[in-house]
Amino acid sequence: MKYRGVLKEHSGVLSLGLHLADWLSIVVASWCAYWLYLGDALMPERYIVVVLITILLAGMLFPRFSVYQAWRGASILEEVWLTSLAWGAVLLGLMTLAFTTKTGAEYSRGWLAILAVLGWVCLISSRIILRLILRWARRRGLNQRYVVIVGEAELGAEVVRRIQTAPWVGLKVIGFFQGGDAPISESVTGVSLCGGLEDVASFVEQKSVDQVWIAMALRDEGKVQWLLHELRHSTVDIRFVPDLFGLRLLNHSMMDVAGLPVINLSVSPMSGTNRWVKAIEDRFLALIILVLVSPLLLLIAIGVKITSPGPILFKQRRYGWEGKPITVYKFRSMVLHHEDDGVVTQATRNDSRTTRLGSFLRRTSLDELPQFYNVLQGRMSVVGPRPHAVAHNEQYKDLVDDYMKRHKVKPGITGWAQVNGWRGETDTVDKMKKRVEFDLYYIESWSLWLDLKIIFLTLFHGFVHKNAL
Repeated sequence: MKYRGVLKEHSGVLSLGLHLADWLSIVVASWCAYWLYLGDALMPERYIVVVLITILLAGMLFPRFSVYQAWRGASILEEVWLTSLAWGAVLLGLMTLAFTTKTGAEYSRGWLAILAVLGWVCLISSRIILRLILRWARRRGLNQRYVVIVGEAELGAEVVRRIQTAPWVGLKVIGFFQGGDAPISESVTGVSLCGGLEDVASFVEQKSVDQVWIAMALRDEGKVQWLLHELRHSTVDIRFVPDLFGLRLLNHSMMDVAGLPVINLSVSPMSGTNRWVKAIEDRFLALIILVLVSPLLLLIAIGVKITSPGPILFKQRRYGWEGKPITVYKFRSMVLHHEDDGVVTQATRNDSRTTRLGSFLRRTSLDELPQFYNVLQGRMSVVGPRPHAVAHNEQYKDLVDDYMKRHKVKPGITGWAQVNGWRGETDTVDKMKKRVEFDLYYIESWSLWLDLKIIFLTLFHGFVHKNAL
């Protein structure tokens, strides 16, 4: 007999083991850093005190970043990201303590720098090793959960398919029960049909079932309540999968608000820690870039002024975060002209209004450089959906579904749509739909690593593009 629930039964021990592994990682990293940088295998007492304080800070701060949650089914990148943030918070706390106690001069900065790097490597390595061990155990049935699905044909089949294509979560579907009115064949994506709602309780009682997943529409509340009543004597875990697959979701998740279970259907990823990370990333990059390109900015400003009468900068009202109007700066690339109120004629290829220098600036995206000042102001981000003119927003928000969801984040100088070729003139609704599709993918998938990837792609082929006007 395989003890497929052995890790579940000892989850408390597993959690304690993970805590100990983290503390051991800090000790090992501290000793290695001291030996590598100071060349001595014996650490003085004052350094040992720092190591103990670091462990204490980790014990206090790591749970705040949910690094000890159940990671079954979660991405390794998510775990690495939260662990990195937690370790950064520990280091920040350590430096704050050294500053307030004025004891920083007593310790080697080189040792602390190596500790920061080695500590991160050890913490991440221990988690990757643990994942590999758990994956090995699940392949051998040591940490698997047996699941039955109760639901409608289409929704239930989608749930089964997703579980089957994610074997690392350690779930195995052993039966399907018809919960809807639509007829179902003898099996659903390879899982045998075991009966209807009335058969679930007896099946759970006779078989080794860990979880019952109810995959039914919200309108079937009566059936769900009846099934819960039938399972009232069972200790099996029961999960409800609402029929949300037909909706366009944005960063959907479950959360608890004032004791109420709430499903987020469309929310911004820029909240909590993410908001601070994005803000620091934007200000840091914008400041560095503006310093580096300041001579180029001066040359372009002089060129714009002497080649065409009028102001150096072009200012335009556009929509920013949460749909609020902002003023966006660009180098002026067109001759001065007047348009009726509320009318914004989009630039086209070979536009007669564009100056010779302006044409070059637009092709190379150099006209966008003043927007790094918008980033320093906090109105824009380095990476995000490109802001459109107010008139264009009013035009497309009724023509393109979910268009206004682009404003769940700050607009950017470059974005996922732009590095994938969707930049320049959007003279058809289909082109705008495609751009919005890429923008929403960015918002749904946002991470610091995705931002860095987009910046990297922009540097190599994002500035000059055949679609640039």
